[in-house]
Amino acid sequence: MMHDDLQMMRQLEMEKCLLDGQIPCRWVPDMAYGFGYPLFNFYPPLPYLIGEIFRVFGFSFVETVKLTFAFSLVGSGIAMYFLAKEFFGRIGGILSSIFYIWAPYHAVDIYVRGAMNESWALVFFPLIFLFSYKLITDNQRLITKYVIFLSLSYSLLLLSHNLMVLIFTPFFIGWVFLHLWRNNAWRKIPQLLIAGIWSLGLAAFFTIPAMLENNLTHLQSQLQGYFEYSAHFATMAQIFFSRFWDYGGSAWGVENDRMSFSIGHLHWILSLLLGLAALPKLLFAIRKRDLKKHPVLLTFYFMLFVGWFSAFMTHSRSTFIYLAIPTLQLIQFPWRFLTIVIFSFSFLLGVIPGVIANWKTKHGFLLKLISTPPQIIISFILILFLIILNWGYFKPKGGKMGPLNDEQKFSGVAWELQQAGGVWDYLPKTADTVPTEFNKTVADVVSGNATIFGAEHGMLRTIHLLE
Repeated sequence: MMHDDLQMMRQLEMEKCLLDGQIPCRWVPDMAYGFGYPLFNFYPPLPYLIGEIFRVFGFSFVETVKLTFAFSLVGSGIAMYFLAKEFFGRIGGILSSIFYIWAPYHAVDIYVRGAMNESWALVFFPLIFLFSYKLITDNQRLITKYVIFLSLSYSLLLLSHNLMVLIFTPFFIGWVFLHLWRNNAWRKIPQLLIAGIWSLGLAAFFTIPAMLENNLTHLQSQLQGYFEYSAHFATMAQIFFSRFWDYGGSAWGVENDRMSFSIGHLHWILSLLLGLAALPKLLFAIRKRDLKKHPVLLTFYFMLFVGWFSAFMTHSRSTFIYLAIPTLQLIQFPWRFLTIVIFSFSFLLGVIPGVIANWKTKHGFLLKLISTPPQIIISFILILFLIILNWGYFKPKGGKMGPLNDEQKFSGVAWELQQAGGVWDYLPKTADTVPTEFNKTVADVVSGNATIFGAEHGMLRTIHLLE
């Protein structure tokens, strides 16, 4: 049981597209009460294309959705490992990876909201940061490889979640300029622009129609009423202190919220403590005017700023920013910025093993007697504490009927609910209202005598058997 109950339906429609030769997939015939509408013209298709890989191996639709979610979770951890390892070494990479996976909002995305596309976007945040950094800092011989990897990663983000692109891109631009400045690598700007153009080109089959044709749909219905952004800010108590957990939704008014908006206690407390502890070193580097000689310190404080600024964007005090930049109101739920918060804080916590190792070298003469390096011991303790704290979040809500199968999901009332679900999202403006009845036939006899005794309802065509 999850908020977005259309995951199996979308997977089914994507499969029908591919089997019927509609590539790329745009029109889905079974939704909008069975009349169909251009869902995948506007809804990012990547997770469902990945899901088709599991379908090829014979997994059911229900199993496919579970596996696609699972791979997004594991994939995000692997991606974070490689990014953090670049700055903090292997132990730091492992620590960041596990903190990223076990962040409470990751559990919200998968087990509460059922936000497949957002969950996959979390895979590509670390990869985009990693490959852009490697493009900027590595030698010219490897630059083509990183241009390709960066363009692929960003195009996959474009195909995963429109709103995550909107939220993520300003921070990505800041990341790029930070490392261009530190490495005096302004000559790499053309290659970065090429990667950007390639990524847009690779995703153009989706991004161009989605951008140019969304004004032809009832898009405004996704920004009004329940979806009004100002109704969905989180409080400081919800963000920092609450351990509330439920499987309900974000509601108008804090007292009615039935889902968690927690950053994660260890995530924000440790990031704050580390930031305060490293402040003298930062101030000393600024005074000496040699910040460029401290890449880890610079990167740490950049990500610390990104994390805390993103946390601020989930709170109503940030309303003036949403009013100044109306495009941000498209995100519907300001707490979506928690994706950036957990990405930033999880990454920067990878610095902990290096800090401990450095302290041992300088001051920890007693720790030198311990056979196991203290950075490994502390990292293990933090990971154990993290999992104990957040274990209860990573479990599904059981339904009254127990686990569902494909037959139950695609028949009876469950099937009709999926046909009717999300009908206003991308309904053409030429339709003044939604259907009031389900489409029971694929053709009617307008004049003359004929009997329609069979039909094959496809994505590109409908075959009628007449008599």
